[in-house]
Amino acid sequence: MSVLKNLSTSTLSVPSLYYFIEQQLENQSWALMEYLEGETVRSALENEDNEENRHEIIFNFGKVLSAIHSTPCPGELVTETVWIDDMLGQAEFNLKNYEVDGTSELLDELKKNKPKIIQQTLVHGDFTIDNVLVHNRKISGVIDWSSGALGDPRYDVALAVRPKPQAFETAKDKQIFYEGYGAKLLDKSDYNYFKNGLYEFF
Repeated sequence: MSVLKNLSTSTLSVPSLYYFIEQQLENQSWALMEYLEGETVRSALENEDNEENRHEIIFNFGKVLSAIHSTPCPGELVTETVWIDDMLGQAEFNLKNYEVDGTSELLDELKKNKPKIIQQTLVHGDFTIDNVLVHNRKISGVIDWSSGALGDPRYDVALAVRPKPQAFETAKDKQIFYEGYGAKLLDKSDYNYFKNGLYEFF
């Protein structure tokens, strides 16, 4: 919820948080948030047969991620530690305490072969076709900001272009996405590190 509060004054299409209450004794919390019209990008692509319309949705999907990465990161989301080190620490915690797809061998490999640090930006942290809403082929909102931080934008891009049924199964879909984003930010090695490596623990 703190991420949404910090982004409330930005130009990003994020839902307004009206009320939040945490019930510690019941180990639960509740939030009253703005309703954003639209359906997920996943649903929109699954239900769209017109190729030109599909490409418009994918282009705008890439464009909104570029807008996120171009938005100044609120100071409250900036930490003194390096994002990738924080993520690897969380990955280790998840491996020890939860059921994840990653293994201890994979985690050791990720720690030994961290990607070259690039300019850090505001990142969503779970930028998938399920967390972006579209209405009339335009992006109407980006939801689920619990992992928002100052971090590596390649992680967002890697999750965005993961192949899914009727989405990013072709090179053309990825090309359209990168046209919307404005650059091809990651190579095969980066994609493999983030999508097939780090994400296996989340």
